[in-house]
Amino acid sequence: MNPLIEFRKVCKYYTMGDSVVKAADEISMKIYPGEFVAIVGQSGSGKSTCMNIIGCLDVPTDGDYLLDGRNVGDMNKNELAEIRNEKIGFIFQQYNLLPKINLQENVEVPLMYAGVPKAERRRRSAAALEKVGLSDKIKHRPNQLSGGQQQRVSIARALVGEPALILADEPTGALDSHTGREVLMILRRLHKAGNTIVLITHDNAIASTAQRIIRLEDGRVVYDGPAQGAPTPASVAAIPEEIEEEVTAL
Repeated sequence: MNPLIEFRKVCKYYTMGDSVVKAADEISMKIYPGEFVAIVGQSGSGKSTCMNIIGCLDVPTDGDYLLDGRNVGDMNKNELAEIRNEKIGFIFQQYNLLPKINLQENVEVPLMYAGVPKAERRRRSAAALEKVGLSDKIKHRPNQLSGGQQQRVSIARALVGEPALILADEPTGALDSHTGREVLMILRRLHKAGNTIVLITHDNAIASTAQRIIRLEDGRVVYDGPAQGAPTPASVAAIPEEIEEEVTAL
Protein backbone atom coordinates (compact mmCIF):
# COMPACT_ATOMS: atom_id res chain seq x y z
CA MET A 1 0.00 0.00 0.00
CA ASN A 2 1.31 3.44 -0.91
CA PRO A 3 1.31 6.17 1.75
CA LEU A 4 -1.35 8.87 1.59
CA ILE A 5 1.01 11.37 3.25
CA GLU A 6 4.78 11.25 2.88
CA PHE A 7 7.33 13.72 4.25
CA ARG A 8 10.85 13.30 2.88
CA LYS A 9 13.25 15.35 5.02
CA VAL A 10 10.80 18.26 5.05
CA CYS A 11 12.23 21.56 6.28
CA LYS A 12 10.48 24.86 6.86
CA TYR A 13 12.58 27.89 7.72
CA TYR A 14 11.44 31.38 8.70
CA THR A 15 13.63 34.46 8.91
CA MET A 16 13.09 36.56 12.04
CA GLY A 17 15.35 39.58 12.01
CA ASP A 18 18.91 38.33 11.67
CA SER A 19 18.09 34.77 12.73
CA VAL A 20 16.60 31.76 10.95
CA VAL A 21 13.98 29.69 12.78
CA LYS A 22 13.73 26.01 11.84
CA ALA A 23 10.03 25.30 12.33
CA ALA A 24 10.46 21.90 10.66
CA ASP A 25 13.91 20.33 10.60
CA GLU A 26 14.24 17.37 8.22
CA ILE A 27 10.97 15.69 9.20
CA SER A 28 10.35 12.33 7.55
CA MET A 29 7.14 10.32 8.06
CA LYS A 30 4.56 8.23 6.24
CA ILE A 31 0.84 8.02 6.97
CA TYR A 32 -1.19 5.33 5.23
CA PRO A 33 -4.86 5.22 4.17
CA GLY A 34 -7.14 4.24 7.05
CA GLU A 35 -4.80 5.34 9.83
CA PHE A 36 -5.73 7.59 12.77
CA VAL A 37 -2.59 9.55 13.63
CA ALA A 38 -2.08 12.31 16.20
CA ILE A 39 0.72 14.82 15.66
CA VAL A 40 1.42 16.20 19.13
CA GLY A 41 3.75 18.81 20.55
CA GLN A 42 3.88 21.96 22.61
CA SER A 43 4.03 25.51 21.25
CA GLY A 44 7.08 25.86 19.03
CA SER A 45 7.40 22.13 18.39
CA GLY A 46 6.55 22.40 14.68
CA LYS A 47 3.12 20.76 14.78
CA SER A 48 1.30 23.79 13.31
CA THR A 49 3.89 23.99 10.54
CA CYS A 50 3.29 20.31 9.78
CA MET A 51 -0.46 20.89 9.79
CA ASN A 52 -0.13 23.74 7.29
CA ILE A 53 2.06 21.65 4.99
CA ILE A 54 -0.14 18.54 5.25
CA GLY A 55 -3.21 20.70 4.53
CA CYS A 56 -1.53 22.28 1.47
CA LEU A 57 -1.77 25.68 3.13
CA ASP A 58 2.01 26.03 2.89
CA VAL A 59 4.90 24.28 1.12
CA PRO A 60 8.29 23.10 2.42
CA THR A 61 11.38 25.26 2.19
CA ASP A 62 13.31 22.10 1.45
CA GLY A 63 12.52 18.40 1.14
CA ASP A 64 9.42 16.86 -0.42
CA TYR A 65 5.79 16.47 0.65
CA LEU A 66 3.77 13.95 -1.34
CA LEU A 67 -0.01 13.81 -0.94
CA ASP A 68 -1.47 10.69 -2.52
CA GLY A 69 1.68 10.43 -4.64
CA ARG A 70 1.64 14.04 -5.87
CA ASN A 71 4.48 16.40 -4.94
CA VAL A 72 2.80 19.37 -3.30
CA GLY A 73 5.96 21.50 -3.42
CA ASP A 74 5.70 21.68 -7.21
CA MET A 75 2.17 23.14 -7.20
CA ASN A 76 1.08 26.72 -7.80
CA LYS A 77 -1.61 28.46 -5.71
CA ASN A 78 -4.48 27.31 -7.91
CA GLU A 79 -3.29 23.70 -7.84
CA LEU A 80 -2.90 23.86 -4.06
CA ALA A 81 -6.47 25.16 -3.70
CA GLU A 82 -7.74 22.40 -6.00
CA ILE A 83 -6.02 19.58 -4.14
CA ARG A 84 -7.19 20.99 -0.78
CA ASN A 85 -10.79 20.92 -1.92
CA GLU A 86 -10.44 17.52 -3.60
CA LYS A 87 -8.40 15.57 -1.04
CA ILE A 88 -8.75 17.18 2.41
CA GLY A 89 -11.59 17.80 4.85
CA PHE A 90 -10.66 20.38 7.50
CA ILE A 91 -11.91 20.54 11.09
CA PHE A 92 -10.77 23.71 12.90
CA GLN A 93 -10.82 24.70 16.55
CA GLN A 94 -13.10 27.70 15.91
CA TYR A 95 -15.62 25.95 13.60
CA ASN A 96 -15.46 28.65 10.85
CA LEU A 97 -19.18 28.40 10.10
CA LEU A 98 -21.00 31.11 8.12
CA PRO A 99 -23.50 32.73 10.52
CA LYS A 100 -26.13 33.91 8.02
CA ILE A 101 -26.86 30.55 6.37
CA ASN A 102 -28.31 27.34 7.79
CA LEU A 103 -26.45 24.15 8.66
CA GLN A 104 -27.19 22.39 5.40
CA GLU A 105 -25.91 25.35 3.40
CA ASN A 106 -22.78 25.53 5.57
CA VAL A 107 -22.03 21.87 4.95
CA GLU A 108 -22.58 22.35 1.20
CA VAL A 109 -19.86 25.02 0.85
CA PRO A 110 -17.03 22.66 -0.26
CA LEU A 111 -19.39 21.05 -2.80
CA MET A 112 -20.27 24.45 -4.25
CA TYR A 113 -16.57 25.17 -4.84
CA ALA A 114 -16.29 21.75 -6.48
CA GLY A 115 -19.17 22.52 -8.86
CA VAL A 116 -21.48 19.76 -7.57
CA PRO A 117 -25.12 20.19 -8.77
CA LYS A 118 -27.61 21.51 -6.21
CA ALA A 119 -29.69 18.32 -5.87
CA GLU A 120 -26.56 16.24 -5.22
CA ARG A 121 -25.30 18.86 -2.74
CA ARG A 122 -28.55 18.63 -0.81
CA ARG A 123 -28.46 14.85 -0.68
CA ARG A 124 -24.84 14.64 0.45
CA SER A 125 -25.07 17.44 3.01
CA ALA A 126 -28.16 15.87 4.59
CA ALA A 127 -26.36 12.51 4.80
CA ALA A 128 -23.28 14.13 6.39
CA LEU A 129 -25.38 15.90 9.03
CA GLU A 130 -27.13 12.64 9.80
CA LYS A 131 -23.74 11.00 10.44
CA VAL A 132 -23.00 13.52 13.19
CA GLY A 133 -26.47 13.34 14.72
CA LEU A 134 -27.84 16.69 13.52
CA SER A 135 -30.41 15.71 10.90
CA ASP A 136 -33.16 17.26 13.05
CA LYS A 137 -31.46 20.68 13.01
CA ILE A 138 -30.68 20.90 9.31
CA LYS A 139 -32.38 24.29 8.83
CA HIS A 140 -31.01 25.88 12.02
CA ARG A 141 -28.36 28.57 11.89
CA PRO A 142 -25.05 28.24 13.77
CA ASN A 143 -26.02 30.69 16.53
CA GLN A 144 -28.89 28.40 17.49
CA LEU A 145 -26.48 25.61 18.40
CA SER A 146 -24.13 24.83 21.27
CA GLY A 147 -20.36 24.84 20.70
CA GLY A 148 -20.28 21.06 20.50
CA GLN A 149 -23.07 21.02 17.93
CA GLN A 150 -21.28 23.64 15.85
CA GLN A 151 -18.15 21.49 15.87
CA ARG A 152 -20.24 18.56 14.68
CA VAL A 153 -21.41 20.71 11.76
CA SER A 154 -17.78 21.41 10.88
CA ILE A 155 -17.12 17.66 10.97
CA ALA A 156 -20.05 17.11 8.59
CA ARG A 157 -18.63 19.80 6.31
CA ALA A 158 -15.26 18.01 6.36
CA LEU A 159 -16.94 14.73 5.44
CA VAL A 160 -19.28 15.91 2.70
CA GLY A 161 -16.69 15.93 -0.08
CA GLU A 162 -15.66 12.36 0.74
CA PRO A 163 -12.01 13.44 1.13
CA ALA A 164 -9.02 11.13 1.25
CA LEU A 165 -7.94 12.81 4.51
CA ILE A 166 -9.68 14.44 7.48
CA LEU A 167 -7.32 16.97 9.08
CA ALA A 168 -8.43 18.05 12.56
CA ASP A 169 -6.59 21.01 14.11
CA GLU A 170 -7.18 21.13 17.90
CA PRO A 171 -10.85 20.16 17.34
CA THR A 172 -11.69 20.10 21.07
CA GLY A 173 -9.75 23.26 21.99
CA ALA A 174 -12.83 25.50 22.32
CA LEU A 175 -14.99 22.90 24.08
CA ASP A 176 -15.51 21.75 27.66
CA SER A 177 -14.17 18.31 28.56
CA HIS A 178 -17.50 16.47 28.19
CA THR A 179 -18.31 17.99 24.81
CA GLY A 180 -14.72 17.46 23.70
CA ARG A 181 -15.06 13.76 24.47
CA GLU A 182 -18.18 13.60 22.31
CA VAL A 183 -16.25 15.10 19.38
CA LEU A 184 -13.43 12.58 19.90
CA MET A 185 -16.00 9.79 19.91
CA ILE A 186 -17.23 10.95 16.50
CA LEU A 187 -13.66 10.98 15.16
CA ARG A 188 -13.15 7.45 16.47
CA ARG A 189 -16.36 6.33 14.77
CA LEU A 190 -15.25 7.90 11.50
CA HIS A 191 -11.93 6.08 11.75
CA LYS A 192 -13.70 2.78 12.40
CA ALA A 193 -15.72 3.47 9.23
CA GLY A 194 -12.48 3.63 7.25
CA ASN A 195 -11.61 7.33 7.19
CA THR A 196 -7.99 8.52 7.39
CA ILE A 197 -7.64 11.06 10.21
CA VAL A 198 -4.73 13.26 11.23
CA LEU A 199 -5.30 15.02 14.55
CA ILE A 200 -3.12 18.01 15.52
CA THR A 201 -2.98 18.70 19.27
CA HIS A 202 -0.81 19.89 22.14
CA ASP A 203 -2.73 17.66 24.60
CA ASN A 204 -1.23 14.25 25.38
CA ALA A 205 -4.57 12.84 26.55
CA ILE A 206 -6.30 13.90 23.34
CA ALA A 207 -3.43 12.50 21.26
CA SER A 208 -3.69 9.14 22.99
CA THR A 209 -7.15 8.58 21.50
CA ALA A 210 -5.46 7.98 18.13
CA GLN A 211 -3.92 4.71 16.92
CA ARG A 212 -0.49 6.21 16.44
CA ILE A 213 1.35 9.24 17.78
CA ILE A 214 4.01 11.36 16.09
CA ARG A 215 5.56 13.58 18.74
CA LEU A 216 7.49 16.70 17.74
CA GLU A 217 10.02 18.77 19.66
CA ASP A 218 11.96 21.70 18.21
CA GLY A 219 10.89 20.83 14.68
CA ARG A 220 12.00 17.20 14.85
CA VAL A 221 10.24 13.86 15.33
CA VAL A 222 11.15 12.42 18.74
CA TYR A 223 8.60 9.59 18.79
CA ASP A 224 6.64 7.80 16.08
CA GLY A 225 4.77 4.70 17.18
CA PRO A 226 1.67 3.21 18.77
CA ALA A 227 -0.33 5.49 21.05
CA GLN A 228 -0.28 2.84 23.79
CA GLY A 229 3.50 2.86 23.88
CA ALA A 230 3.97 6.61 23.64
CA PRO A 231 5.83 8.23 26.54
CA THR A 232 3.52 10.77 28.21
CA PRO A 233 3.60 12.69 31.49
CA ALA A 234 2.26 10.79 34.48
CA SER A 235 -0.41 13.44 35.00
CA VAL A 236 -2.18 12.69 31.72
CA ALA A 237 -5.80 11.69 32.27
CA ALA A 238 -6.74 8.23 31.01
CA ILE A 239 -9.70 9.10 28.79
CA PRO A 240 -9.10 6.79 25.80
CA GLU A 241 -10.54 3.69 27.52
CA GLU A 242 -13.74 5.53 28.35
CA ILE A 243 -14.05 6.77 24.79
CA GLU A 244 -13.37 3.27 23.46
CA GLU A 245 -16.19 1.83 25.55
CA GLU A 246 -18.64 4.49 24.40
CA VAL A 247 -17.64 4.19 20.74
CA THR A 248 -18.05 0.41 20.86
CA ALA A 249 -21.53 0.87 22.31
CA LEU A 250 -22.63 3.15 19.44
